[in-house]
Amino acid sequence: MKIELLPALTDNYMYLLIDEDTREAAIVDPVEPGKVVEAVKKHGVKLKTVLTTHHHWDHAGGNEKLVKLIPGLTVYGGDDRVGALTQKVTHYNTFKVGTLNVKCLFTPCHTKGHICYFVTKENSSEPPAVFTGDTLFVAGCGKFFEGTADEMYKALIDILGRLPPDTHVYCGHEYTINNLKFARHVEPDNEAIRKKLAWAKDRYDNGVPTIPSTIADEFTFNPFMRVREKSVQGHAGTSDPIDTMRSIRKEKDNFKCFYFSNAPDYTCPLIISYQALNDLS
Repeated sequence: MKIELLPALTDNYMYLLIDEDTREAAIVDPVEPGKVVEAVKKHGVKLKTVLTTHHHWDHAGGNEKLVKLIPGLTVYGGDDRVGALTQKVTHYNTFKVGTLNVKCLFTPCHTKGHICYFVTKENSSEPPAVFTGDTLFVAGCGKFFEGTADEMYKALIDILGRLPPDTHVYCGHEYTINNLKFARHVEPDNEAIRKKLAWAKDRYDNGVPTIPSTIADEFTFNPFMRVREKSVQGHAGTSDPIDTMRSIRKEKDNFKCFYFSNAPDYTCPLIISYQALNDLS
């Protein structure tokens, strides 16, 4: 399989998923349809499928325009609020994009109908991929807009956390540096966080995405996937992993620490009141 990252809006990612055997393609969260059409033409593929992770406008907002530009698309999603939805899915529903196998993973919390898409290719040595929308980010997770800490724990630990360790994680936003700054705040002695943050800053300064991650790596530096670790529980002041999830997500909601090239390396929370910065994740 081939996956092209298509930056969108301010910090979103759309993903063009291509089956190289059949030249059939799917697009994940096509919020900017014009860019999608350009990418489809560039690669010479036939776009047949839209994979919508959730209904928020910065993910599903381009669906209705795209189906007009490219008639006949099948639009998958787990929520009736998804624009132009033609095929509603739930946990473990499966379908194909060319010869690629797609499994739907129901991960409610950020929204009640959030779906992640796990993609594999039979008889291939290449690692699987999972498109996680606003459930799992590199070193972070989405806000609990329509769910609970219990649900996010199930999504991250019991569902995504049980995927093959080498699964490549393609998330919905470029939030890596800010997420890692919070991770460092939670676990200041975690060497994996320090190394990943230095790596991410270098990528950012050179205009290179920090996506994808892997499931295995997330368990080393993502505090929301490390809620069973004593170091994270100690920060939260509880020995219960779900209470830890609840506590650090609440803290993260008020933690804003922004990175600018050649600027000081801020280590403390910086709370910004501007509504424009109160993003959907």
